[in-house]
Amino acid sequence: MAAAQGVRLAGTPNKDAPMTEPLRRKRGGRGGNTRRSDTRAIQQLPWEMLELIDRPTEPLSEEGVRAIDGAAMRILSEIGIDFLHEGARAHLKAAGAEVEPGGVRVRFDPAMVREFTARAPSRFTITPRNPERTVTIGGRIQVNGNVASPPNYSDLEGGRRPGTRAAFRDLLRLSQYFNCIHLMSGYPVEPVDLHASVRHLDCLYDKLTLTDKVCHAYSLGVERVEDAMEMVRIAGGLTEEEFAATPRMFTNINSSSPLKHDWPMLDGAMRMAARGQMVSVTPFTLAGAMAPVTLAGAIAQQTAEALAAIVLLQAIRPGTPVVMGSFTSNVDMKSGAPAFGTPEYMRATQMSGQMARFYGLPLRASNACAANCPDAQAAWESAFSLWAVQSAHANLVYHAAGWLEGGLVASLEKFVMDCETLQQMAAYNRPIGVTEEDLAVEAIAEVGPQGHFFGVAHTQARYETAFYAPFLSDWRNFETWAESGAVRTPERANAIARKILAEFEPPALAEDRREALADFVARRKAEGGAPTDF
Repeated sequence: MAAAQGVRLAGTPNKDAPMTEPLRRKRGGRGGNTRRSDTRAIQQLPWEMLELIDRPTEPLSEEGVRAIDGAAMRILSEIGIDFLHEGARAHLKAAGAEVEPGGVRVRFDPAMVREFTARAPSRFTITPRNPERTVTIGGRIQVNGNVASPPNYSDLEGGRRPGTRAAFRDLLRLSQYFNCIHLMSGYPVEPVDLHASVRHLDCLYDKLTLTDKVCHAYSLGVERVEDAMEMVRIAGGLTEEEFAATPRMFTNINSSSPLKHDWPMLDGAMRMAARGQMVSVTPFTLAGAMAPVTLAGAIAQQTAEALAAIVLLQAIRPGTPVVMGSFTSNVDMKSGAPAFGTPEYMRATQMSGQMARFYGLPLRASNACAANCPDAQAAWESAFSLWAVQSAHANLVYHAAGWLEGGLVASLEKFVMDCETLQQMAAYNRPIGVTEEDLAVEAIAEVGPQGHFFGVAHTQARYETAFYAPFLSDWRNFETWAESGAVRTPERANAIARKILAEFEPPALAEDRREALADFVARRKAEGGAPTDF
C-alpha cells in the first residue's frame, strides 16, 4: 500500500493470522471523502481503520508484567470474585471453578484461567448491516466509538440539560457522518423523555435507521439484549444461523468494583456470548476509591475482574470474541471525584495494554476528561487520554468523541473538537515514505542555497495532499481572525455541527427491513417492552 495511504484493515479471527491485509476503501487522498455529503460541510479523511505504526509504550518491564499477572492470579485463586448470577456460577462450576457453597464467591485455579483465556481470539471482525462498515478488533488496528451513556446534553444554544430523543438523534447523525467514528457505542446521550421500558426499542430503531455502522446493545437484563439482537438481525436481513455465524454487534459490561459482577450485565453478556457476539469486559477500577491507590494494585485488580468474566464467556461458548477493558484512572483525593486525562490515567492505560497483549486479548480504553465545558482543560485532558489509548495500542476506543464532565454530559461542540483530534492522530499514523521522490534530493539541488520550494515542480505536484488539513483549526493571523469576529473553537465547532446536521442524509436501508423493524418495535411496545422499577 502506498505510503500516503498507510492504513490497513485486518480481518481474520485467529491468533496466528497475519497482522494486516489491505483495506478496501474509496481513494481520496488526505482530504478525500467517501460520501458526497461530506464535501459540503467539511473535507474529512476517508472511512478507514487506523493502523498504529509506532511501537506501544510499555512502562512495565517483563518482570513487572509477570508480577501483575501473579497478583491477579492470587486475587482470583485466594480471594475470588462475587458472581451475582446463579446461571453464571453454574457455568463456572461446571468448567472447574470453585464456587463457595451457598454463596456467590467464585475462585479460579490459575491454570484454568490461562486455559480458558487462550480460547478467545486475539483478532476478529464485526459486520454490521452495511458490510462496507465492517471493523476489525485486534492487532494494531484501532477503532473509535462515539460517547456513550451520559444523562445530560449540552450545546452553545441551550446549555446543559437532560438528554432527549432529539439530541440522541443529532449525535447519531454526527456519529454516522464522521468517518473517524467507526462504530456506535452505547446511547450517545440518554433520551430521558422516552420511558425506560421502551427506550431501548426506539433507540435501537434510530441507530439502525440513521446509521449503518456496528451497533451496541446494553446488557441490562433479558429483554433489552434479546430485543437488540433481534433488531440487528432484522436490519441485516439475516437468518438466525447467519446472525450467529459471525459477530454482528457488541456489548460492554462493567464489573462493580471491587471484585463483583452483577446480575443484569452478566445475563446480557452470557446471552450475547451464546450467540457468538462480542463482549467487552471493563472493570470500573478508579485508583484510591474502587481499587488500590497504587497503579500496580489497581491494574492487578482490574486484570483479575476482567479475566473472571472472560473465563465465564469462554466456558459458555469457546472462541467468543471478547475484549479486555481498561478504565483505571485516579480520583481527586480531596473530593473523591474521578479524574481523567491525568498522568496516572495515561500510565494505567499503557500498563493495561501490556497486560492485554500478555494474555493475547484486544484492549478497550476511553477518551475521557473531567472538564465541565469544551474549554482548554477539555482539550488537553482528551489529548492526553487519546495519546494514552494510542500509545497503549488500544483496539477499541470508547467515548472517542463528545465526552464531558466525567461522563455526565455529551457535548455537541466537544464531539466535533474530538473528531478533529482523531483525524490528526490518524494522519500522524501514516507511514513515512523514503523513496527517491520522498527524499527529494533533485528538488533540493534545483532550489540550492538561494531559493525556496514553493514553486518547484516537486512541491507543485504534491502541495494539495502533502500535509494534513484541519477542518476546525483557524490558522489565519490575529488581525484577520479578529476582523472576522474572533470566533473561538467551540463556536466554530458548533457551526460545523449545524452544517452537518442540516445536510445529513441517512444511509440506505431496504424498505422491507425498515418496515419489519417498525413492526417489531410496535409489537414489543404493545407487550410492555422491558420491566422497570417505575
